[in-house]
Amino acid sequence: MDTATLLAAVDLGSNSYRLEIGRCEHGQIRRAEYLKETVRQGNGLDEARNLTPEAMQRGWDCLARFAERLAGFPRTQVRAVATQTLREARNRDEFLAKARQVLGFPIDVISGREEARLIYQGVAHLLPQSDERRLVVDIGGRSTELILGHRFEAKVMESYRVGSVAWSMKYFEQGQFTAQAFESAEIAAKAVLEEALDAYPRDSWDVAYGSSGTIGAVADVLGAAGWPAGCINRDGLQWINERLLDARSADRLRLPGLKDDRRPVIGGGVSVLRAVFDLLGVEQMNSAQGALRHGVLYDMLDRKQLETDVRSTTVQRLATKFGVDPAQARRVGAVAGELLRQLRAHDDPADLSRQERKLVWAAQLHEIGSAISHSDYHKHGAYILDNADAPGFAQPELHRLGLLVLGHRGKLRKLDADFDDELFVHQLLCLRLAVILCHARSDPDLKGLQLRAGSHSVNLGVRQDWAKAFPQSAHLLREEVVAWQKTPWSLLLS
Repeated sequence: MDTATLLAAVDLGSNSYRLEIGRCEHGQIRRAEYLKETVRQGNGLDEARNLTPEAMQRGWDCLARFAERLAGFPRTQVRAVATQTLREARNRDEFLAKARQVLGFPIDVISGREEARLIYQGVAHLLPQSDERRLVVDIGGRSTELILGHRFEAKVMESYRVGSVAWSMKYFEQGQFTAQAFESAEIAAKAVLEEALDAYPRDSWDVAYGSSGTIGAVADVLGAAGWPAGCINRDGLQWINERLLDARSADRLRLPGLKDDRRPVIGGGVSVLRAVFDLLGVEQMNSAQGALRHGVLYDMLDRKQLETDVRSTTVQRLATKFGVDPAQARRVGAVAGELLRQLRAHDDPADLSRQERKLVWAAQLHEIGSAISHSDYHKHGAYILDNADAPGFAQPELHRLGLLVLGHRGKLRKLDADFDDELFVHQLLCLRLAVILCHARSDPDLKGLQLRAGSHSVNLGVRQDWAKAFPQSAHLLREEVVAWQKTPWSLLLS
């Protein structure tokens, strides 16, 4: 398969794993291939919230099959994201270590709000252009996302820990459908979703859309029974609820349009959907074609350009919110970027551009902790990034950015980072040197300054008269040489 114009998204959901391969054509993405497997990992969490060995194996086996389809894809054209089950699982690191090896690509565990944002992107890009204000609902296996948006912008996003798999396991034991079970499930779902009332008032949206598994399954069943295609209303929901009660159990349920893999979790899904209708005053919901995986594809397309990368907007928002000095941030970013280009001059230009962009983000944010306290502000900054609502960033990506902020000053030996990661070390060194060179909060003289990489070493060369002209900077650089002596790397000053 020619992968030059292809992008691939892998969605590790609580109920199903999905692989969407799309072809980029004039800024649009057209489906090239789609694979889905019902892994039902969400019901593989034990009472201690650990994934069972069986649940982990189901996931690994599925990813091995996806890996065969992705053979030959460049790393920059594939993104895998994991959602609520792996957000919850206490032993997720054990699962992810092998999962990444099996798939052959990184896997990002994304936050609930980031999942909501990507879902909206997927829905919005597959809808006709419109000025309507949208409510988008996605009922997944272990979480439900609610989003208010306009055109391609998600304005209000939240994720709630209620879903079709979790509710089916909890309230429909052994797949038994009873009126009491539905009542209990709906009351419990409303209790979780009740806080959404203030954030999603009825006058804040014009049209409601439902994305992905549960809502698509309900729309398919209603359409097969003669109800309006792609549309769910209250009467239709009541009708399908009565059919479930008539069947009395998931095993006995036979409804045209309902796929076998959806039967075990339809009870929980319908009860959550009824709760959403009642709480938010929904009378009619349209089934949307777009979903999380489509949002991931379009987000990858946006990330290729600085001006469309939502992460750049997020960084700027955080810098503004915490009162960062913009002139110093730009100054440090420019110097750090120049040093990185020298240090990694032999890298692929596109890769180097991405590396520099992330380094510049760290420079923009390196002083955000100062809004809390000047003492140990780098520690406060790292804490902010580890806990911030940061659209566009996966949790590991945000943590890596936080490590750069944490490590831009102070002792290196206490930094809990992987010093075998050459790229991270180079970015960290460039950021630390840039902060030193810009310590006077003015543009430094970089004439004659050269940075060269060796094996676990970096050589910083300056012109002969530089130390005499800038004695404080020279003193700080000599201290930096000592700081790196306590790591597996060495900094040489000549």
